[in-house]
Amino acid sequence: MEGSHLLTLVVTLPLVGAMLLAFVPKEQETAHRAIGATFAVLTFLLSIPLLTGFDATVAGFQPDYRVSAEWIAAMGASWELGIDGISLWIILLTTFLTPIILIGSHSSITKRVREFTIAMLVLETGMLGALVATDLLLFYLFWEMMLIPMYLLIGIWGGKERRRATIKFVIYTIVGSLLMLVGIIFLYIKTGETGAPSFSYAAILEITLTDTEQIWLFAAFALAFCIKVPLFPFHTWLPDAHTQAPTAGSVVLAGVLLKMGTYGLLRFALPLFPHAMGEFSPVILVLSVIGIVYGALVAYAQGDVKKLVAYSSVSHLGFVMLGIVALNGRAVEGAILQMVNHGISTGALFLLVGIVYERRHTRKISDFGGIGASMPVFTTLFIIVTMSSIGLPGTNGFAGEFMILSGSFFDALPLSPEAADGTLVSSSWAMLMLVMSIIATTGVVLGAIYMLSMVRRVFFGPIVHEANKSLKDMSLRETLVLAPLIAFIFIIGLFPAAFTVPMEASVAKLVLDTRPAVELARDAERYNLKPQVANETHALGEIRVAKGAK
Repeated sequence: MEGSHLLTLVVTLPLVGAMLLAFVPKEQETAHRAIGATFAVLTFLLSIPLLTGFDATVAGFQPDYRVSAEWIAAMGASWELGIDGISLWIILLTTFLTPIILIGSHSSITKRVREFTIAMLVLETGMLGALVATDLLLFYLFWEMMLIPMYLLIGIWGGKERRRATIKFVIYTIVGSLLMLVGIIFLYIKTGETGAPSFSYAAILEITLTDTEQIWLFAAFALAFCIKVPLFPFHTWLPDAHTQAPTAGSVVLAGVLLKMGTYGLLRFALPLFPHAMGEFSPVILVLSVIGIVYGALVAYAQGDVKKLVAYSSVSHLGFVMLGIVALNGRAVEGAILQMVNHGISTGALFLLVGIVYERRHTRKISDFGGIGASMPVFTTLFIIVTMSSIGLPGTNGFAGEFMILSGSFFDALPLSPEAADGTLVSSSWAMLMLVMSIIATTGVVLGAIYMLSMVRRVFFGPIVHEANKSLKDMSLRETLVLAPLIAFIFIIGLFPAAFTVPMEASVAKLVLDTRPAVELARDAERYNLKPQVANETHALGEIRVAKGAK
């Protein structure tokens, strides 16, 4: 094996813990919890050197952490792992949240504890593997590996309508995944035209694809990723999955799994098919903004606190998609940062909802009211997380959303680029981006409305229901579980630059390599080029010549 063993250890350690748990007697639930939490904490501790040893000046994959070993030599598949500025923080978010979820589920998961812990550890391996795999067949293996434990989490430990939610979740995910597999096989065959066929990410980046091939392949990959995000209108599985999932399932779903879609777009769909990304950019942009507004409006209409938070994810992930499609350094960095922010804030919200549900056995907003007097610590923490969710300055939510919106406005600035003859040529993309960015900002306002309205109805006013008077406040264990999340809400909010610096070089390289082709495909008239010429002009130097001539 070449390179560092650290990534391999980080990916496989949770799986080792799951295998060990299989030999622990079913009755020893305390041992199950202890072993699961120990392996999750060890995985987090092992992932910290990925950050401390990270070289922020390296634009591509970190050479010290590259792993390459033969896996299925006859098929050209390898055990290839890598990490860069795009994946770093999502990896750390995964290893950070998993022990919190396992420790936080101590009182909510009381049946089949061993199986639950095994499912969580296997899921962690699947998520980490998908984030570091640089062989597309290996990536697909980990991508599908995430499906099984998530299916079990909802189907076994979920609510009354868990079967319908699991079936819907699996159907949506499988349809997108199978189309992506077809695309991966096509790319594998394509690499064989110039040498030995390979699933290697680096080898696939070197092949030449026609514009038609890019469009079909992008559609296959992007569908799988957009379902996972989920982008409107592929979002309908998410509210059911969140509502029926146990607290642990909701936290891991919102915290990490949804980010697999946005990460996949940045890692695979955009670099491999930049022309197609340009062709689909207007559609993705419009759907992202629809998701922002629609998710916020539907969240406001909910009477179930958990369902409200679920629809808020549709809105928040729309901002992430907006940052990706804007495709400039500031917006993409904001999108990656917002992935982390959403995982922390929404994960904390689901944990808090789970805590109050264990006490009242209801999530209806109308069943609460005035519980701030009975649960002052819980109320304080819930309001802090709410402020983060609505993007209050000083919290992590503000930093990510501000970077995304300012980056999207920046992308819309050249409304009338000067033509070669001195006339002005309007840019249809810039006009569309300007309009959509303005509409997207209403999502921030709507977010404050539905979150603050829910807080007012749940925590303030007179206590109407007698059961709310005797509610117990948060225990020490529950407070300690939430404390790391609360801390990072302020750490990221007050020091966002510390989190954006490691991703700058990788994001700059991504934008430099892909934006020219994307820009020409989505707005060819801006450079006075005929469409067929624009489709063939993918090299950065040629595009700069086109700009200079204009």
